[in-house]
Amino acid sequence: MNDPNDAAQNTPHTDLATWRPRLAAMAAGSSGGDGAHDSAHLERVWRNAQALLVQHPEADALVVMAACYLHDLVNLPKNDPERNQASTRSAQLARHQLAWMNFPPERLDAVAHAIAAHSFSANIAATSLEAQIVQDADRLDGLGAVGLARMFYIAGRMGSSLAHPDDPLGLAREFDDRSYALDHIMVKLARLPGMMQTAGGRALAEERLARLLAFREEFAAESGGLP
Repeated sequence: MNDPNDAAQNTPHTDLATWRPRLAAMAAGSSGGDGAHDSAHLERVWRNAQALLVQHPEADALVVMAACYLHDLVNLPKNDPERNQASTRSAQLARHQLAWMNFPPERLDAVAHAIAAHSFSANIAATSLEAQIVQDADRLDGLGAVGLARMFYIAGRMGSSLAHPDDPLGLAREFDDRSYALDHIMVKLARLPGMMQTAGGRALAEERLARLLAFREEFAAESGGLP
């Protein structure tokens, strides 16, 4: 005779409170010492996603949460030649580990897609609402005060200078964010609001970008880089 307790143990849980600590534990240690993609980053991305989920109650919150915590399982440096493959590798690893942990199998494809599509460099279209929310939530962490701190942190790890010494705003030269950290605002971050998939993400992105643009002007003024 089958024990009903055995069936209960083999039935995947779907509540967020059960999965959140398990997902956080799974992601722990995957940053490789990268302070811009550490556990605090994952928590901020999930917090951003929760704000967007309020506006999209039809989205599967468990899929979104799993992708938020596991999107950087494979974390390659920004200047790694295989950087654009990191999100696909993260998706594959997440699918394997979640299946082993008895995550609801019917949600594995959705989680994997949301992880693969979150990356800017991978250029994979986010075709589900859940993937769009995760993509927006991750990109929001690259804007505002936190985004500014992360930008300079990553630039320091890559050996970039703070800014061009004579033309920090790039008024008479091509932007080069591999050489000058400040250029990254115009090379990538200023494009993010227009790339947001949700209305809520776009509104938050525009607010946060405004702070970065104001900082850029202040930096140039203090450094003597304004004409």
